[in-house]
Order: sequence, then structure tokens, then C-alpha cells
Amino acid sequence: METLTQRLTGRGWRMTAQRRVIARVFDAAGAEHIHLTADDVLERAVAVLPEISRATVYNTLGEMVDAGEVLAVNVGDRVTRYDPNVAKTHHHLVCEVCSSIFDVQAEVLPSANTADVAAIAPGFVIESADVIFRGRCACCR
Repeated sequence: METLTQRLTGRGWRMTAQRRVIARVFDAAGAEHIHLTADDVLERAVAVLPEISRATVYNTLGEMVDAGEVLAVNVGDRVTRYDPNVAKTHHHLVCEVCSSIFDVQAEVLPSANTADVAAIAPGFVIESADVIFRGRCACCR
């Protein structure tokens, strides 16, 4: 699987030191899939590049979302989390106790049937769907 740094380089992004550090924050997770807040990204980026600013982190995350290379995930707690997993359509499982977020592939837990939605709202064209399942993770049960 391609890293975020590889995807951004492949699309011809100018990889400044700041952009590279932010992308590598996500790359460092490796097999562990993460959903970081902007403050999480800032904290990890400052450890590598102390002069990076909060504004640069927020602006770069916004650019990455606009480019479709990172997802902005809002699960109802008013804090946006950033998800570098854009390779496959997936849903999110949110633990109501510890607030952990887990990915689950759409094929495993299908979302609402789009044909059902079309029957309720004739003429409506569905372009995307965000599905969030809430419950308790194995550690919090």
C-alpha cells in the first residue's frame, strides 16, 4: 500500500519540509490505522520540526482533504479527525466510552441501500455517504 508521502509526491505536490513532516506523521502509523486531530498532528510534527506552526498544520490538512488524499472525519464530538485511509470505501466504528475510531470496509458492513434512499427521495442523486456505527469497543465492554 502506498504511503501518504508517496501519493502526494506522485500527484506532483511540492513537498516542502512542513508538508513532508505532516505526511510522515500519518506514514509513521504504518499498519496501525489512526484518526488524528489537527492538534495530534501538530504535536507529532513539532517533535520533528520545532518551527512548524499551527496555521501551517491546519492549512496543509485542509489542502490534503481538498486533494482527496486525507478524509476529514466528524463523529459528532466537534473535533475533526483526519484519516489517511482513502484507498477503499469504508465506514467508521466509534467507541462511546473511549472515543476510539476504527475503520471497517464497506463490504463487511454495508451502508443503507441506495435504492431504498432513491425510493424515499425520487430524483435525488447520491454522491457519497458517511456511515458511523456507535457502540463499545472490545476494551471498553
